Amino acid sequence: MRIINSLAVRLSLLFALVSVLLLGCIGTYLYHSLTREIAWRDDQMLQGRLERLESLIDNGESVDMLHRRSHLYANMLGNRDSLLWILDASSRVLIEINPSDLSVPNLPMTDTVRMLDTTGPVQARLAWHTFIHDGRSFTLIAGKLLDERNQMLRAYQLTLWFAMAMGALLALLLGWGVSRHGLKPLQRLVEQANRINIRQLDRRLEVASEAQEISHLSHGLNRMLDRLEAGFSKLSRYSADMAHELRTPLTNLLGQTQHTLRRERSASEYQQVLASNIEEYERLSKMIDSILFLARTEAPSKESATEEVDIGLLVMQLCDYFEGMAEDDGRMLINNASGLIVANRDLLRTALANLIANALQHGRSNTPIHISTHITGEKLHLDVHNRGDIISQDDLPRVFERFYRCDPSRTGVAASGGLGLAIVQSIAHWHGGEVYAESSDKNGTTFTLILPNS
Repeated sequence: MRIINSLAVRLSLLFALVSVLLLGCIGTYLYHSLTREIAWRDDQMLQGRLERLESLIDNGESVDMLHRRSHLYANMLGNRDSLLWILDASSRVLIEINPSDLSVPNLPMTDTVRMLDTTGPVQARLAWHTFIHDGRSFTLIAGKLLDERNQMLRAYQLTLWFAMAMGALLALLLGWGVSRHGLKPLQRLVEQANRINIRQLDRRLEVASEAQEISHLSHGLNRMLDRLEAGFSKLSRYSADMAHELRTPLTNLLGQTQHTLRRERSASEYQQVLASNIEEYERLSKMIDSILFLARTEAPSKESATEEVDIGLLVMQLCDYFEGMAEDDGRMLINNASGLIVANRDLLRTALANLIANALQHGRSNTPIHISTHITGEKLHLDVHNRGDIISQDDLPRVFERFYRCDPSRTGVAASGGLGLAIVQSIAHWHGGEVYAESSDKNGTTFTLILPNS
């Protein structure tokens, strides 16, 4: 079974099969061509014999004289495969040359030459016709036994079978050699791929001077390695950022607890320490919830319920929820969103809540936050716009990375534990959409959530 799984063996077998089919077709064609050619020549010979015998009789030889000297015609035929009968109108045999002792064939009278193959233990090819001489009707029958021809054809058939078998064997061996040689670039590709490990993700497969198919495969594998390297680097940064984010509250908890336990303290001091610890625990809890939420949305069950969602109503509910927070900062939430979309309502609410919370956190006081929608083709764009610190062009592509911080001014702790925008991106991808950000001094900062308008 392992041998059959070899690509070289499969190619060799296919090459041999194609060769057998080709040789079989050629052999069959040659065999039938030879058979037709021999049969045509025999027919021409038999027809010629009939014509010569009729000419001999018409030129003055009487049937009675031919009957008395029939052995002369037998000698003229010169072999034991030839047959000859001359019958009168009553089917009485006048002349017979029959070395195989065949019975006289019962044939209908005909003015034209006709051909017939006999059946039975002895097979023969017969030609006959009827003519009138001196007012008398005669039937001339010439024949040839088919034993010699059949033996020759059987020998030729065996030769063709032997040639086909040898051709298949030779094709198999040649196919094996050609396949092994042709698959060497693939073997080199495998050797290069085996040398790439987790510590050498920057290495790539060589594609120079390779066949077109191998080159395309190498390019595809190199692109896959690019994605793997980028994903691995992203995962490494994410792990380092997560360790840093988790270490800060844990260090605070550990240091504050150790400091408190150094000496006896009053009940009120212990209560203050516990209250401070609760804040750090809540921060850790929110961060862990966000990480688990990201894990669920990045590898979700597609069976999660979707429904028709009124975007305007959903945004209005969120504006009511954040209204108090906005008023405390002298800000206003302006809802210009509308439209219907098929989505998971809970996931969409989370994404919009994170975008609004991000705008409230990083926007300037006493500036409005605009939430609007517009449709482009088959996509619905949901924009959340605010006026605040401008995000640099270098930071814009990375703002959706987990725990990424643009600058010290944007390091506040959000309700999502610092993973709000990463959650928005994950929810957008779950719906088959995307999210991006734009920021400039003139237009402010806009986060756009794009979803299929199904």
